[in-house]
Formats: sequence, structure tokens, C-alpha cells
Amino acid sequence: MSRAGQHWKDALNMHRNERRGFLLLLVGCTAAAAWVTYEQWIRPPDATGLTVLSTAMEPWIEACKAARDTTWSQRAEKDRVALFPFDPNDLPLDQWTALGLSERQAAVIHKYEAGGGRFRSKRDVAKMRVVDPELFAKWEPYIQLPDSLAPREDPTGGDARAARDFPPRYVPRAVEVNSADSVALVAVPGIGPSFAKGIIKYRDRLGGFHSLDQLAEVYVLKDKPDAVATLKQRLEVLSSTDMAV
Repeated sequence: MSRAGQHWKDALNMHRNERRGFLLLLVGCTAAAAWVTYEQWIRPPDATGLTVLSTAMEPWIEACKAARDTTWSQRAEKDRVALFPFDPNDLPLDQWTALGLSERQAAVIHKYEAGGGRFRSKRDVAKMRVVDPELFAKWEPYIQLPDSLAPREDPTGGDARAARDFPPRYVPRAVEVNSADSVALVAVPGIGPSFAKGIIKYRDRLGGFHSLDQLAEVYVLKDKPDAVATLKQRLEVLSSTDMAV
């Protein structure tokens, strides 16, 4: 016999007491495995135990059903909206809640009205933050207001909104440079007190301007050709005949 075979023979060689212990251990393990198999797969369910378990769980099951029913009831109540023709201005609180708003949301609308806010069109209602877009879509056919405000027409035939956004350009009347005092000159855009003083001083030396080109000879305007060009559009020189008329 080889050395390896002799080694396993020595390892498995047991005396009488060891063989008896091993046999008892094997029988115990087999019995335990059989009991587990029976309890898990073969034994019929204990009706009494199931009844006791069901009885113990019944309150919890009923509580879950009640919570579910309450949730569905609340959702159904929220989805149920009373629709009727209404003017949102000064609408009572209970009618807002009937339309689907909570009391807090309705209070926000009343606060807006208390501050002077008014609903002039359906679009104004949709702008309220407390109004859900889906809810407004249900209300829209019943709101007794125009969809939006039409632009007011100008008595002259134009659009008042366009006239407001694009007012007519104001063209100031030219000021006669020889007859204007310092107050009249300062009122001309582009002429400050310094320019007005210089223009009057040079005018007095000349005895009056004969042409607006002479503005370039004014000391304070000599190095300001752009200012001179602007002032020539806002000032004028009239002859004595024109001034008499």
C-alpha cells in the first residue's frame, strides 16, 4: 500500500467508542434534516395559528383601508369643482372655495383686492399665482370678463396705445438770438449759463448778430464746432422788418 493510502487508512481508523459517537451524530443530523423538511414542506398549515395571526393583523388592515379611502375621498373632493358663471371681483370666500381654491388661496385673492387690485379681463385672473393653470382652464368659459382688454382708440383715429408708446416728436421753436435775454438762451437745449453769457457779450460788441455763422466767433464757442452747428438749428436771426411784424 502506498504512503498516501496508508495515511487515509490511519485517519479513518476509529476504535469502538469513536464509531459509536460518529453513528449517533449521523443519526441526529438525519433526524434534524427530516424534521426541517417536514415542518417546511410536508406539515399542513395550522388553521388556529393563521386565525390568530389574521385577528392580530385585522386592526392594521382596517386602518390601511381607512387611510386609503380617505386619500381617495380627498382627491375626489379636490377634483370636484363647482362651475358656474362668476365675476372674480369681490367674489365671496365660499364661492372661491367652491371653485376649487383653498381658503388660504382665496384669502390671497381677497388681499390683492383689498390693496386696490381689480380683475379687468380673464388674463388678469390667470396671472394670479394661486390659480393653477389646469383649474383656470376649467374656469375660463365661466368667467364673466373679456378675454383681454382691447386697445383704446385715439379720437384722431389712431391707436392710443401706439400713441402712448411712440409720442409725437416735440420740435422746439427757434429762439431769436438778438432779442433773447440770458433766461431765454439758457432755456435752449445745449446753452448753459457760460454760453449764454458769452453770446450776449459778443452780441453787444457787434450791435447784434447778422448771421448765425458769427456764433463761431464767440470766444466760448471758438473751439466747439459741433456746439455751434447744434445752436444754429435752435437759434435764428430776424431782420428788423421781421421783428416788427
